[in-house]
Amino acid sequence: MAAKLMHAVQYESYGGGPSGLKTSFPRLKYYELFHDLCIFDAFKSSAVVDVLTLDGSYEGTVTDVAGEIVEVGQDVQKSKVGDKVVAILPYGDGGGLAEYAAVSETSTALRPPEVSAAEGSGLPMAGLTALQALTEAAGIKLDGTGQHKNVLITGASGGVGLYAVQLAKLGNTHVTATCGTRNIELVKSLGADEVLDYNTPDGAALRSPSDRKYDFVIHSASSEIPWSIFKPNLSERGLVIDLTPGASSLFTFVLKITFSKKKMVPLMINAKAENLDCLVKLVKEGKLKTVIDSKHPLSKAEDAWAKRLNSQCTGKIIVEP
Repeated sequence: MAAKLMHAVQYESYGGGPSGLKTSFPRLKYYELFHDLCIFDAFKSSAVVDVLTLDGSYEGTVTDVAGEIVEVGQDVQKSKVGDKVVAILPYGDGGGLAEYAAVSETSTALRPPEVSAAEGSGLPMAGLTALQALTEAAGIKLDGTGQHKNVLITGASGGVGLYAVQLAKLGNTHVTATCGTRNIELVKSLGADEVLDYNTPDGAALRSPSDRKYDFVIHSASSEIPWSIFKPNLSERGLVIDLTPGASSLFTFVLKITFSKKKMVPLMINAKAENLDCLVKLVKEGKLKTVIDSKHPLSKAEDAWAKRLNSQCTGKIIVEP
């Protein structure tokens, strides 16, 4: 595979906000030690702006992409040139705001015609997180079988929460969700049985309007919620699955509830191609959808960044040609 120069948009250093993004023409990395790479034309697709370099506190890259394969490595088993795929890129490789990307075959899923590039590019990180939290950590079966469970999803209008509400309702569950006032109707439309406005006293206290105790909580809100708020709302063996654990949450994991029937646990994401296949299939079948906030061309990627940083958005911000 010959080296390629490509149009890309990247941060040159930590921080800087939208103005820190610069157009560059790097060479695509092929990683000579590996032979199972698929090279796909991301410029015929889209990338989702979801993980950002904000203020220098961490370095983030765009890792969710969808595109068409234009080259394959010598050991690729299934993928072929022309396949349309959804993929998750490894961190530290420059991100997905570029014409081309190199990704392992094990990190891709075929994208059928029924699933647009924009829909597909929103799935990987947020969708996989929601899927793993519900099916692996909470043990919910998406075919509707299994014992009935009461589930609370905090931050239901966020990237993970929007998928989590939809996926949870595929199981035998009653879903209570929290979000801001302006997104209540959206979250209801995705299937939530009850929606709490987190700006109200009941919302802040996570109290179910039907006085239910939660068997599982998918905590995807960006703000930390004290264990003292969760605990009285849990069933006898209620489990809080914390997707964004902070220092106080980690303290709770270790010291407060190690021997308690009610527990709070962090979720370690393990991106699997078969799980990505599952998500794509659900979108194809109309059982799951990507909520899209806005779309921006690659040449205006800084506008997507600015929108994500400076305004309230709901759903995925997509960068595409």
